[in-house]
Amino acid sequence: MKIWLIGAGIMAQDYAKVLLSLGTSFKVIGRRESSAKNFTENLGKAVQIGGVKNALTTLKAPDVAIIAVGVADLAETAITLINAGTKRILVEKPGGIDLKEIDYLNRIAIDHKVSVYLGYNRRFYASSIKARELILEDGGLTSARFEFTEWSHIIGALDTDSNIKNRWVLANSSHVMDLAFHFSGLPIKYKSVYSGSLNWHLSAARFCGSGITKNNIIFSYFADWESAGRWSLELFTRARRIILSPMEKIQIMKVGSIKIETINLNDSLDIEFKPGLYKQTKAFLSGENSNLCTLENHVEAARVYNKIAGYK
Repeated sequence: MKIWLIGAGIMAQDYAKVLLSLGTSFKVIGRRESSAKNFTENLGKAVQIGGVKNALTTLKAPDVAIIAVGVADLAETAITLINAGTKRILVEKPGGIDLKEIDYLNRIAIDHKVSVYLGYNRRFYASSIKARELILEDGGLTSARFEFTEWSHIIGALDTDSNIKNRWVLANSSHVMDLAFHFSGLPIKYKSVYSGSLNWHLSAARFCGSGITKNNIIFSYFADWESAGRWSLELFTRARRIILSPMEKIQIMKVGSIKIETINLNDSLDIEFKPGLYKQTKAFLSGENSNLCTLENHVEAARVYNKIAGYK
């Protein structure tokens, strides 16, 4: 199986650390000499520069690709590989700069019968894996709530494309929403309220809503990007409340008690590598797809994110 890792930046280096640890043979395709040099210095692995299109002029497309380039180039890179013959792709979230681009990528993938998955690595945190075990043990989920407050004072100052920042719910906050709806199922009926505006995120600054999912799970959410807060997810069963805040950790509150207990996790892989990335990459390479985010599912989810965010 021929594997390409596309990109040579920080995220690509995180993937490379996992691939090297797994003993996987792979080729790295980068674009710029500066990032390629840094990649090689850090990991001791060569990078072919010039980008994917240039590489495909002399090399046959890989069977499998992991795409870890900037948000603005994710969809175009994936489409280039699909058209060249690659049949299995893991692309970093959110897969495109907006819903239109993501939907177009999905249609191309369907036409070419290519399996594309999104890199929502929080699904593979040790805390998420433990939460799935507890929910199963308790007989299923009954309700959920989450917060996706972003730190505006930091994000507003980032040297990031304004088009990406103006779709920050999709580009970044979707990590929380993806995990929440991974547990509960996608919403089928919900109400979204939003207000305010930021100079870098024009649609809204505050978000609130609730609804019910296809699995008959009621949910609610909140975020205020002009106040204090953090990402969090709470999952409710008939036996306990499961708290992921921070999302790398897990706490529980049992029915009949107000005591919050911390559960010890076997999270050595989340410490050694970027959290969730080792198990996500291993699942992708081995074809264990059950907890991966498919592109088709992501298109449906992105429509929900757009409504939550107030995007037109």
